[in-house]
Amino acid sequence: MHSPRRRIEDYAAIGDGETMALVSRDGSIDWLCWPRFDSAACFAALLGTEEHGRWLIAPKQQARIARRYLPDTLILETTFDTDTGAVTITDFMPPRGAHSDVVRIVRGVHGRVDMHMDLTVRFDYGSNMPWVTQQRATQPRGLNVLTAIAGPDCVTLRAPVTMHGSDHHTVSGFTVEEGESIAFVLTYSQSHLEQPRPIDAAAALKDSEKFWLEWSARCEYKGRWREAVHRSLITLKALIYHPTGGIVAAATTSLPELPGGSRNWDYRFCWLRDATFTLLALMDAGYMDEAGRWRDWLARALAGSPSQAQILYGIAGERRVTEWEVDWLPGFENSRPVRIGNAAALQKQLDIYGELADAMQHARLGGLVPGEASWAVQRELTEHVCKIWQDEDEGIWEVRGPPRHFTHSKVMAWVALDRAIEAAEKFNLEAPLDRWRELRERIHADVCRHGFNTQRGAFTQAYGSTALDASLLMIALVGFLPPSDPRVRGTVEAIGRELMANGFIRRYIPEQADDGVAGGEGAFLACSFWYVDNLALLGRRDEAIEMFERLLTCRNDVGLLAEEYDPHRKRQLGNFPQAFSHVALVSSALNLNRSEPAKPAEQRATGSAEHPRRTARKSAAQ
Repeated sequence: MHSPRRRIEDYAAIGDGETMALVSRDGSIDWLCWPRFDSAACFAALLGTEEHGRWLIAPKQQARIARRYLPDTLILETTFDTDTGAVTITDFMPPRGAHSDVVRIVRGVHGRVDMHMDLTVRFDYGSNMPWVTQQRATQPRGLNVLTAIAGPDCVTLRAPVTMHGSDHHTVSGFTVEEGESIAFVLTYSQSHLEQPRPIDAAAALKDSEKFWLEWSARCEYKGRWREAVHRSLITLKALIYHPTGGIVAAATTSLPELPGGSRNWDYRFCWLRDATFTLLALMDAGYMDEAGRWRDWLARALAGSPSQAQILYGIAGERRVTEWEVDWLPGFENSRPVRIGNAAALQKQLDIYGELADAMQHARLGGLVPGEASWAVQRELTEHVCKIWQDEDEGIWEVRGPPRHFTHSKVMAWVALDRAIEAAEKFNLEAPLDRWRELRERIHADVCRHGFNTQRGAFTQAYGSTALDASLLMIALVGFLPPSDPRVRGTVEAIGRELMANGFIRRYIPEQADDGVAGGEGAFLACSFWYVDNLALLGRRDEAIEMFERLLTCRNDVGLLAEEYDPHRKRQLGNFPQAFSHVALVSSALNLNRSEPAKPAEQRATGSAEHPRRTARKSAAQ
């Protein structure tokens, strides 16, 4: 068997609030981790070949393909138009109930189409071939039930078509005529439990559409670029692990930052660096419940000694996410190694303390009532920053080279002190304010003295370095300096000159930074959106809108973004779909929309202002 030879943007995502499947344009589900986002995959063809697991349903003959999500939902509809007729496949995962299901409904649009199904289940990232049994229906068009078991895992397929084994695959040939619908339901369960009861596919479709339409109707964003913003918010919702409120960075592992390269990481975890942007995007769009649950997840994950705070956690707050390599998978376009787990969890990153303090403050300002221990925890974190802010660290990009005094890390240490001081002042919380204020000024002076390169007229990646870094775009966004400051303007202009690649912003130039990993990477989409935000703050609105709309063209045909983009080959790169890219899109749209009361760049920069939507709600209530 051969590799699928599909691009990252050829995939769409469906999910049930606890995991996500990736469906290719040609009708193959090539990635699914069951039962959780971070579980081992039972379909891993995305990182290997068809023999590593996939589920294909498609016409036997060549077809013209068009697809879309049903409006304001995560229900995927793919239409295959052939010479003999057309069919539509509707793919979705009902919101998680007693079990997790993938539903695929094949409907005849016109004419008559011969179809092919190939189900290849391989548990544990393609390494475990299950034992497959089948119960055949006793009447025509009755449900045939196929069960695949290996160790603790069991999947059950129910479908009204004849299926048979072929070289360790389960295959079926069937014909669909106009007006006919054939439903396939694949269900995950634990092998030692009773078989799950079958669900009604048509009823599940109706319920799923109702769920998503009701959720989307809560969105308070009505401005320009509405479709792109709503699709990004739906994607963000799908990446929330419902039982805990944690938000995974992406649904995949080891999709490369450059095809054939080794910059391949597992992103099925929750990063603290994304906390404030995520919180504000949810609150500003009107999703206070999700924002509150994300805030609560942060508090639980952080519980314990501040010295043991990690940059990333498991989706339930797990701390041990040991990294190992899957040597039997060849990787996406032969990009090795394939990594499971993420060793960056063991790194020191000073920026997370500023990110957490900022998130806590905006949660208070947004009216999210903090837990009783919230301020006590923040005080401990702040005191810890007082002790370690002068340390070297690995920085926001988790470099695997030597630790350094990264400028962005020091800026975020300042943010940790600044937001703690603002919280104590605004909410009358007990704190050693004089000492904290003195240290805040000291950190600020230190960054301006050592992080700014007078010859370059810009802040640089690390103290004593001449290299630029897109994380320095955060200086104005977090309020460290105002956008009008010539040092900020000089930094933004330098990044625009030197880190811009065909209209998109790179994180940094790998050849100029010893990040400990060989090979290059694409342009980082979140950084490109940060550049848009800085242009807006500088009053260069027309340039900001032009770049924002250029970024929108990077989305695939169903509106999804990966982590990076190759502007030369016009391809998406990195793990997919990427929460940080979609959060950044929402934030930039809010910043650029004149009628929008909530602008994340202004909210973060001013800090102490009450959340504008909360103020609007208060006024309406009065």
